[in-house]
Amino acid sequence: MQPDLELVHIRKGESFAAWQHGYPFRTVRWHFHPEYEIHLVVATSGKFYIGDHVGEFAPGQLIMTGPNLPQNWISDISPGQIVPCRTKVIQFPESFIEAARAAFPELESARHLLERSRRGLLFDDDTSRAVMPLMGKLIDARGVRRLGLFFQILDLLATAPKAQTLASLSFVMDMQRAEESDMNRALGHLRENLLDAVSETELADLTGQSQSAFSRSFKRHTGTTLVRYRNQMRIDLACHMLLSDPDAKVADICFDVGFSNLSNFNRHFLKLKKMSPSEFRATFAANQTIRMAS
Repeated sequence: MQPDLELVHIRKGESFAAWQHGYPFRTVRWHFHPEYEIHLVVATSGKFYIGDHVGEFAPGQLIMTGPNLPQNWISDISPGQIVPCRTKVIQFPESFIEAARAAFPELESARHLLERSRRGLLFDDDTSRAVMPLMGKLIDARGVRRLGLFFQILDLLATAPKAQTLASLSFVMDMQRAEESDMNRALGHLRENLLDAVSETELADLTGQSQSAFSRSFKRHTGTTLVRYRNQMRIDLACHMLLSDPDAKVADICFDVGFSNLSNFNRHFLKLKKMSPSEFRATFAANQTIRMAS
Protein backbone atom coordinates (compact mmCIF):
# COMPACT_ATOMS: atom_id res chain seq x y z
CA MET A 1 0.00 0.00 0.00
CA GLN A 2 1.37 3.41 -0.99
CA PRO A 3 1.96 5.75 1.98
CA ASP A 4 0.19 9.12 2.01
CA LEU A 5 2.22 12.31 1.71
CA GLU A 6 1.75 14.34 4.91
CA LEU A 7 1.88 18.13 4.83
CA VAL A 8 4.07 19.41 7.67
CA HIS A 9 3.22 22.96 8.73
CA ILE A 10 6.09 25.15 9.92
CA ARG A 11 4.87 28.52 11.12
CA LYS A 12 6.21 31.78 9.72
CA GLY A 13 9.29 32.94 11.59
CA GLU A 14 10.19 29.42 12.76
CA SER A 15 12.71 26.89 11.46
CA PHE A 16 10.93 23.73 12.54
CA ALA A 17 7.64 22.43 13.93
CA ALA A 18 7.25 21.32 17.57
CA TRP A 19 3.81 20.18 18.65
CA GLN A 20 1.74 17.43 20.22
CA HIS A 21 -1.38 15.55 19.21
CA GLY A 22 -3.89 13.12 20.63
CA TYR A 23 -5.39 9.90 19.34
CA PRO A 24 -7.21 9.33 17.05
CA PHE A 25 -5.68 12.08 14.90
CA ARG A 26 -5.44 12.91 11.19
CA THR A 27 -1.74 12.00 10.93
CA VAL A 28 -2.30 8.50 12.28
CA ARG A 29 -2.10 6.60 9.01
CA TRP A 30 0.60 5.05 6.81
CA HIS A 31 2.35 8.23 5.69
CA PHE A 32 5.65 9.94 4.89
CA HIS A 33 7.00 13.49 4.66
CA PRO A 34 10.26 15.10 3.47
CA GLU A 35 11.10 16.36 6.97
CA TYR A 36 13.14 14.66 9.69
CA GLU A 37 10.99 13.75 12.71
CA ILE A 38 11.64 13.15 16.42
CA HIS A 39 8.66 11.23 17.79
CA LEU A 40 8.02 10.68 21.52
CA VAL A 41 5.06 8.57 22.73
CA VAL A 42 3.67 9.86 26.04
CA ALA A 43 0.47 7.78 26.32
CA THR A 44 -1.03 4.46 25.13
CA SER A 45 0.61 1.33 23.77
CA GLY A 46 0.19 -0.50 20.49
CA LYS A 47 1.93 -1.41 17.26
CA PHE A 48 4.22 0.79 15.17
CA TYR A 49 5.53 0.57 11.61
CA ILE A 50 8.74 2.20 10.33
CA GLY A 51 9.53 1.24 6.74
CA ASP A 52 9.50 -2.57 6.75
CA HIS A 53 9.95 -2.77 10.54
CA VAL A 54 7.02 -3.71 12.81
CA GLY A 55 7.21 -3.46 16.60
CA GLU A 56 5.35 -2.75 19.83
CA PHE A 57 5.37 0.68 21.48
CA ALA A 58 4.54 2.02 24.94
CA PRO A 59 4.83 5.40 26.73
CA GLY A 60 8.39 6.66 26.59
CA GLN A 61 9.23 5.29 23.16
CA LEU A 62 11.55 7.74 21.36
CA ILE A 63 12.19 7.39 17.62
CA MET A 64 13.85 9.60 14.99
CA THR A 65 13.04 9.17 11.31
CA GLY A 66 14.72 10.67 8.26
CA PRO A 67 13.12 12.20 5.16
CA ASN A 68 10.43 10.24 3.30
CA LEU A 69 10.51 7.18 5.55
CA PRO A 70 6.95 5.72 5.83
CA GLN A 71 5.66 5.38 9.39
CA ASN A 72 2.60 4.83 11.55
CA TRP A 73 1.69 4.25 15.22
CA ILE A 74 -1.62 2.51 16.01
CA SER A 75 -2.76 2.61 19.65
CA ASP A 76 -4.77 -0.12 21.35
CA ILE A 77 -7.71 1.82 22.79
CA SER A 78 -11.39 1.14 23.36
CA PRO A 79 -13.89 2.04 20.61
CA GLY A 80 -14.83 5.71 20.92
CA GLN A 81 -12.01 6.46 23.38
CA ILE A 82 -10.16 9.75 22.85
CA VAL A 83 -6.62 10.32 24.15
CA PRO A 84 -5.95 14.09 24.40
CA CYS A 85 -2.15 13.84 24.16
CA ARG A 86 -0.47 10.72 22.83
CA THR A 87 2.62 12.04 21.05
CA LYS A 88 5.06 14.94 21.13
CA VAL A 89 6.70 15.66 17.77
CA ILE A 90 9.55 17.74 16.33
CA GLN A 91 9.74 18.00 12.53
CA PHE A 92 12.47 19.87 10.69
CA PRO A 93 13.34 20.20 6.99
CA GLU A 94 16.59 19.01 5.51
CA SER A 95 17.28 22.53 4.22
CA PHE A 96 17.24 23.91 7.78
CA ILE A 97 19.64 21.38 9.26
CA GLU A 98 22.00 21.51 6.25
CA ALA A 99 22.13 25.31 6.43
CA ALA A 100 22.80 25.09 10.17
CA ARG A 101 25.61 22.56 9.57
CA ALA A 102 27.16 24.89 7.00
CA ALA A 103 27.03 27.81 9.44
CA PHE A 104 28.10 25.95 12.59
CA PRO A 105 30.97 23.44 12.20
CA GLU A 106 30.08 21.95 15.61
CA LEU A 107 27.00 20.36 14.05
CA GLU A 108 29.19 18.03 12.01
CA SER A 109 29.01 15.76 15.07
CA ALA A 110 25.33 15.17 14.22
CA ARG A 111 26.02 14.00 10.65
CA HIS A 112 26.09 10.31 11.57
CA LEU A 113 22.79 10.66 13.45
CA LEU A 114 21.10 12.30 10.47
CA GLU A 115 22.36 9.64 8.07
CA ARG A 116 21.29 6.72 10.29
CA SER A 117 17.85 8.25 10.91
CA ARG A 118 16.96 7.64 7.26
CA ARG A 119 16.23 4.06 8.32
CA GLY A 120 14.63 5.07 11.62
CA LEU A 121 16.31 5.01 15.05
CA LEU A 122 14.84 3.72 18.32
CA PHE A 123 16.56 5.18 21.41
CA ASP A 124 17.11 3.68 24.84
CA ASP A 125 15.02 4.51 27.92
CA ASP A 126 17.66 6.76 29.51
CA THR A 127 17.81 8.94 26.40
CA SER A 128 14.02 9.10 26.28
CA ARG A 129 13.83 10.21 29.93
CA ALA A 130 16.40 12.95 29.26
CA VAL A 131 14.64 14.20 26.12
CA MET A 132 11.06 14.10 27.46
CA PRO A 133 11.11 17.28 29.62
CA LEU A 134 13.02 19.17 26.93
CA MET A 135 10.39 18.37 24.31
CA GLY A 136 7.68 19.58 26.69
CA LYS A 137 9.49 22.89 27.12
CA LEU A 138 10.25 23.20 23.41
CA ILE A 139 6.60 23.04 22.38
CA ASP A 140 5.89 26.22 24.40
CA ALA A 141 9.24 27.98 23.82
CA ARG A 142 9.82 30.95 21.54
CA GLY A 143 12.82 32.75 20.07
CA VAL A 144 16.42 31.84 20.88
CA ARG A 145 15.34 29.59 23.78
CA ARG A 146 13.50 27.45 21.22
CA LEU A 147 16.68 26.96 19.19
CA GLY A 148 18.68 26.17 22.31
CA LEU A 149 16.28 23.41 23.35
CA PHE A 150 16.25 21.96 19.83
CA PHE A 151 20.05 21.68 19.65
CA GLN A 152 20.17 20.30 23.18
CA ILE A 153 17.82 17.50 22.11
CA LEU A 154 19.82 16.90 18.93
CA ASP A 155 23.00 16.59 21.00
CA LEU A 156 21.39 14.00 23.30
CA LEU A 157 20.34 11.94 20.29
CA ALA A 158 23.72 12.27 18.57
CA THR A 159 25.55 11.03 21.67
CA ALA A 160 22.99 8.39 22.70
CA PRO A 161 24.34 4.83 23.07
CA LYS A 162 23.08 1.84 21.12
CA ALA A 163 20.25 3.41 19.08
CA GLN A 164 18.53 0.58 17.21
CA THR A 165 18.26 0.89 13.42
CA LEU A 166 14.76 -0.10 12.25
CA ALA A 167 14.05 -0.24 8.48
CA SER A 168 16.18 -2.51 6.33
CA LEU A 169 18.63 -1.05 3.84
CA SER A 170 16.78 -2.68 0.94
CA PHE A 171 13.56 -0.94 1.97
CA VAL A 172 15.24 2.47 1.98
CA MET A 173 16.62 1.82 -1.50
CA ASP A 174 13.15 0.84 -2.73
CA MET A 175 11.67 4.03 -1.26
CA GLN A 176 14.30 6.15 -2.99
CA ARG A 177 13.21 4.66 -6.30
CA ALA A 178 9.56 5.15 -5.39
CA GLU A 179 10.16 8.82 -4.63
CA GLU A 180 11.33 9.26 -8.20
CA SER A 181 7.99 8.03 -9.61
CA ASP A 182 5.94 10.41 -11.71
CA MET A 183 2.95 10.50 -9.37
CA ASN A 184 5.03 11.20 -6.27
CA ARG A 185 6.75 14.04 -8.13
CA ALA A 186 3.31 15.45 -8.93
CA LEU A 187 2.14 15.09 -5.32
CA GLY A 188 5.35 16.69 -4.09
CA HIS A 189 4.80 19.64 -6.45
CA LEU A 190 1.22 19.97 -5.21
CA ARG A 191 2.40 19.88 -1.61
CA GLU A 192 5.07 22.54 -2.15
CA ASN A 193 2.54 24.80 -3.92
CA LEU A 194 -0.52 23.98 -1.82
CA LEU A 195 -1.58 27.61 -1.48
CA ASP A 196 -1.47 28.20 -5.24
CA ALA A 197 -4.03 27.22 -7.88
CA VAL A 198 -1.99 24.34 -9.34
CA SER A 199 -3.94 22.95 -12.30
CA GLU A 200 -4.42 19.36 -13.34
CA THR A 201 -2.80 20.24 -16.67
CA GLU A 202 0.33 21.46 -14.86
CA LEU A 203 0.58 18.23 -12.87
CA ALA A 204 -0.11 16.11 -15.94
CA ASP A 205 2.81 17.82 -17.70
CA LEU A 206 5.09 16.82 -14.80
CA THR A 207 4.19 13.16 -15.32
CA GLY A 208 4.27 13.25 -19.12
CA GLN A 209 0.61 12.20 -19.31
CA SER A 210 -2.43 13.68 -20.96
CA GLN A 211 -4.82 15.45 -18.59
CA SER A 212 -7.42 12.68 -18.82
CA ALA A 213 -4.81 9.95 -18.22
CA PHE A 214 -3.38 11.85 -15.27
CA SER A 215 -6.85 12.36 -13.79
CA ARG A 216 -7.50 8.61 -13.86
CA SER A 217 -4.05 7.85 -12.46
CA PHE A 218 -4.42 10.42 -9.69
CA LYS A 219 -7.75 8.98 -8.58
CA ARG A 220 -6.34 5.43 -8.54
CA HIS A 221 -3.35 6.62 -6.47
CA THR A 222 -5.22 8.80 -3.94
CA GLY A 223 -8.77 7.48 -4.08
CA THR A 224 -10.20 10.92 -4.85
CA THR A 225 -10.08 13.85 -7.28
CA LEU A 226 -7.43 16.57 -7.35
CA VAL A 227 -9.85 19.22 -6.02
CA ARG A 228 -10.98 17.06 -3.10
CA TYR A 229 -7.44 15.96 -2.30
CA ARG A 230 -6.21 19.57 -2.24
CA ASN A 231 -9.12 20.63 -0.03
CA GLN A 232 -8.37 17.75 2.35
CA MET A 233 -4.72 18.79 2.60
CA ARG A 234 -5.68 22.42 3.20
CA ILE A 235 -8.16 21.45 5.92
CA ASP A 236 -5.54 19.18 7.52
CA LEU A 237 -3.17 22.13 7.56
CA ALA A 238 -5.90 24.33 9.08
CA CYS A 239 -6.43 21.76 11.87
CA HIS A 240 -2.73 21.86 12.67
CA MET A 241 -2.78 25.66 12.80
CA LEU A 242 -5.92 25.74 14.97
CA LEU A 243 -4.25 23.53 17.56
CA SER A 244 -0.69 24.84 17.38
CA ASP A 245 -1.64 28.54 17.60
CA PRO A 246 -4.67 29.03 19.90
CA ASP A 247 -4.61 32.81 19.34
CA ALA A 248 -4.84 32.63 15.54
CA LYS A 249 -8.17 33.82 14.14
CA VAL A 250 -10.19 31.36 12.09
CA ALA A 251 -10.56 33.93 9.30
CA ASP A 252 -6.79 34.39 9.09
CA ILE A 253 -6.22 30.63 8.99
CA CYS A 254 -8.78 30.32 6.21
CA PHE A 255 -6.73 32.54 3.91
CA ASP A 256 -3.37 31.22 5.15
CA VAL A 257 -4.24 27.70 3.95
CA GLY A 258 -5.38 28.82 0.51
CA PHE A 259 -9.16 29.30 0.66
CA SER A 260 -10.46 32.45 -1.00
CA ASN A 261 -13.44 33.06 1.27
CA LEU A 262 -14.51 32.14 4.80
CA SER A 263 -17.87 30.58 3.96
CA ASN A 264 -16.26 28.15 1.51
CA PHE A 265 -13.62 27.25 4.11
CA ASN A 266 -16.24 26.65 6.82
CA ARG A 267 -18.32 24.51 4.46
CA HIS A 268 -15.40 22.23 3.56
CA PHE A 269 -14.23 22.06 7.18
CA LEU A 270 -17.69 21.01 8.37
CA LYS A 271 -17.97 18.41 5.61
CA LEU A 272 -14.62 16.81 6.42
CA LYS A 273 -14.49 17.19 10.22
CA LYS A 274 -18.21 17.11 11.08
CA MET A 275 -17.81 20.29 13.14
CA SER A 276 -16.89 23.92 12.64
CA PRO A 277 -13.29 25.18 13.04
CA SER A 278 -14.20 26.85 16.35
CA GLU A 279 -15.84 23.66 17.64
CA PHE A 280 -12.80 21.64 16.57
CA ARG A 281 -10.46 23.90 18.53
CA ALA A 282 -12.78 23.98 21.57
CA THR A 283 -13.11 20.18 21.58
CA PHE A 284 -9.36 19.66 21.78
CA ALA A 285 -8.98 22.46 24.34
CA ALA A 286 -11.60 20.77 26.54
CA ASN A 287 -9.80 17.44 26.25
CA GLN A 288 -6.55 19.11 27.26
CA THR A 289 -8.26 20.66 30.30
CA ILE A 290 -9.64 17.28 31.35
CA ARG A 291 -6.18 15.68 30.99
CA MET A 292 -4.52 18.37 33.12
CA ALA A 293 -7.20 18.09 35.81
CA SER A 294 -6.97 14.30 36.02
